[in-house]
Formats: sequence, C-alpha cells, structure tokens
Amino acid sequence: MSALLLAVGLTVTGAATAQASPQAAPTGYVALGDSYSSGVGAGAYDSSSGSCKRTPRAYPALWAAANSPSSFHFTACSGARTGDVLANQLGPLGSGTGLVSVTVGGNDAGFADVMTACVTGSESSCLSRVASARSYVDSTLPGLLDRVYTAIGDRAPAAQVVVLGYPRFYKLSGTCVAGLSERERSAINAASDHLNGTLAKRAADHGFAFAGVADRFAGHEICSGDAWLHSVNWLSIGESYHPKANGQSRGYLPALTAAA
Repeated sequence: MSALLLAVGLTVTGAATAQASPQAAPTGYVALGDSYSSGVGAGAYDSSSGSCKRTPRAYPALWAAANSPSSFHFTACSGARTGDVLANQLGPLGSGTGLVSVTVGGNDAGFADVMTACVTGSESSCLSRVASARSYVDSTLPGLLDRVYTAIGDRAPAAQVVVLGYPRFYKLSGTCVAGLSERERSAINAASDHLNGTLAKRAADHGFAFAGVADRFAGHEICSGDAWLHSVNWLSIGESYHPKANGQSRGYLPALTAAA
C-alpha cells in the first residue's frame, strides 16, 4: 500500500511540476521610434517603408539579423514624435514581446528647427532657438514621454525596454573651418546632453534601460575628421544631422546590444 501511495505521490508531484514549469520567455523584438531608429542617413532604404525610410542598415535590423528573435517588427518612422509612436507604432507589442527599443523626443523638442535656425540664421537666433528647445524638454517633454513609456509597459509587460539617446553633433575645436561658431556648436551639444538626461530620467522612472550613445560617437562627431554623422547634406537634406551607416553599426548597435 505504501509503495502504491509513493508511486501515486510521485506521479502527482511530476504532474504538478510539469504544470508549474514556466513558459518560454518572450523573445519577439519590436523597434519603435523616429529617424534615428528607422535609419535615415544610412541609405539603402526599403521602398515599401515609404516616407518612414526604414533600412536594413539601421541598428534594429542589424540587431535582429545578429540575434534571430522569434519575431521582428520594425515600426520606427522618420519624423515620428511621441504622438506618432502612440498612434501608429505600438500595434505589434504583446505578451510575446521580449525586447523593445525606442528613440523618440528629438522631434518633439524641435531639433530639426533648431538646426535650421542655426544653419540659416544668426548666432543669436540660433542660441535663442536652442534655449526654447531646452525649455520644452523641461516643461513638456517629460509628460509626453511618460505617455509613450506607460503604453509600452502596458502592452508588453514582459519586455526589456531600451530607450536609446542621441549623439552630440559636434567635436569642439575640430577640423571644421566654416559653418557654425564654436559657441553655437557647444550650445547644440549641451542641448543634446540635456535631452538625453531627460530621456534617461523618465526611462529609469518606468523601469526601462537607457542606452546613451554620446560616448560611443566621441571622436566621430561632425568636425572630427572621421564623422559617423552627416553634416548638412544638400543632396539629401533629410539626412542632415543623422547617423551614417557606420554610426548605426558602430554607435547604436553596440549600445542596444549592451543593454538588451
């Protein structure tokens, strides 16, 4: 009788153990965000992505090719702001999502307008526009980021979420002999650092990882002589101030890989 009870006990225990075994961890990858994630500046754009200008040279596609996630959804889009991410990019998120990457906030803060003002206007107008962008980052952007980060967490509760930052544009006292003044370049770099600080703080408050790229681009900014970023590109103006292919592969990809 005791042997029978023992056999039954082992059978029940085995069944319970099988039922309690955890399911495989979610391994799908969803890449959200703006042009720094879609890969504007890297070339070889996927024609099916239209104005979003996604490319296999962008860091999300490179990471997916190297790591073979169970699924890969690439919804990042050139020009995207926080509201665009919320409205158009979150559909693939779900219980099977194990990794999410996102760059967003630069367009909300108006950095394209900043660069236009600085390239085409006076030093004083440039510095004034930089100051306005910094004020927006302080007053308005945190709440917008919270909406995006909350939505990501709600839709993909098991995912590791990596918020990636933006590089500094300029190497100060570098090789450039024309263009913006050093004061303008310094103000633009400081504004990028300021934006990254806000991104990092909001990411941390949501339990997300922040992957900065400024240090990885150090020595490869505009005016460095070995730039991983486009300066003003008159032939393709939309690529201006965006990472080249090596900025994606040698700047952004290692940052995601280290944080994922």
